Amino acid sequence: MTHATPTPQHHAPTPETPGLLRIAGLPYFIIAFIARLPFAMMVVGVLTVVVSARGSLSLGGLTSAAVGLGTACFGPLLGAAADRFGQRTVLLILAIANGAMLVIFTLVVYTGGADALVLIAAFGIGATAPQVAPMSRSRLVTMIADRMPEALRTRTVSGTMAYESAADETVFVFGPFIVGILASALAPWAPLIGAAVLTVVFVGAFALHPSARAVSVHRDEDGRAPSKVSELFSPHLLIVVVGILGVGMFFGTMLTALTSFMADRGAPEQAGLLYGVMGVGSAILALGVAWLPVRFSLRARWLLFSGILLGGSLLLLLVDSPAMMMVALAIMGIGIGPTLVTQYSFGAARSPLGRSATVMTMLGSGIVVGQSLGAAVAGELAENVGTGSALVLPIIAAGVAFTAALVNWPLSATRPRVASV
Repeated sequence: MTHATPTPQHHAPTPETPGLLRIAGLPYFIIAFIARLPFAMMVVGVLTVVVSARGSLSLGGLTSAAVGLGTACFGPLLGAAADRFGQRTVLLILAIANGAMLVIFTLVVYTGGADALVLIAAFGIGATAPQVAPMSRSRLVTMIADRMPEALRTRTVSGTMAYESAADETVFVFGPFIVGILASALAPWAPLIGAAVLTVVFVGAFALHPSARAVSVHRDEDGRAPSKVSELFSPHLLIVVVGILGVGMFFGTMLTALTSFMADRGAPEQAGLLYGVMGVGSAILALGVAWLPVRFSLRARWLLFSGILLGGSLLLLLVDSPAMMMVALAIMGIGIGPTLVTQYSFGAARSPLGRSATVMTMLGSGIVVGQSLGAAVAGELAENVGTGSALVLPIIAAGVAFTAALVNWPLSATRPRVASV
């Protein structure tokens, strides 16, 4: 059922067994990390440019949403194209197209183009955004399946998903920070031009890395035809998409509600600092998942950590001060990182043969869709009803992730291939 099922040649680790760092090479991880930065800079960079050049926060918000919508609509299609034609070809095209769209968007904004053109250009940025993170996950899982003994695969995949999730969270912390530095030191348009340069150079390097060819060889020489598209819609995989959609909704609703919470106290600019309490803890705990014992199954991890997330979110009903909000965010951070790692691990384990990039982009798009939807609804509630109503939404989002974990429990038991995970 999955792509990671080659006949094992070893049943126990040996001193000669290479680690994933040795298999992929340190340059791979450096290139893949930097290649993620442009996307983390795009949404905030677009908002900064529009607000600066057009003086409209409303248009800036719509433009940022358009970027996310473009990614959500085309992300899975780009993953499917990578599975069909190979990552190298798709990524090289996207590196050039996305770099061009970033420049075009900047020109449209500063030359007085109509608002509709601004939104179309923003959608184009999202639609052509290179799916570096999902494709990196796909590459690494393929390397693990091809080059590592079966006895090490479960732990290595878990550790890999932990690293990848922590890397994503790190770039989404540093991305806006870089935007702020470039916009302040140079000009509001500088972050987008910088993102364009990084996209062409580092996404191009990621495309040309030998690991891209390895994925293509695995696809071409596996000896079996790729799985049917219908297998992407199996209940075992769709429940993971629903769960990760809940995580995305949590991200969007929590940050928006937190901003409203701090605005009520006259310090909206401090929302990012408080949010960082959850982000840092989440990244640390995400990396810690790699050290959990194999007997602590994936389905148990999802249930436990999403339960912690839900429990922490219930404290939002009681918060009345920034200090108490910080405590709630710290508890939620314990749950959110490991939950996300576990969901990606399930996605890797349940990817149909030849569809790993598609599955990873489906999961990545689930986060983007949930985040965009959650932020939009939370913003409307906070502005028209009040912060208290907006703070209920992260609880609902956490409830979606937890409910998906409950549904996943019996589904895992019915799948011999994943019952132990």
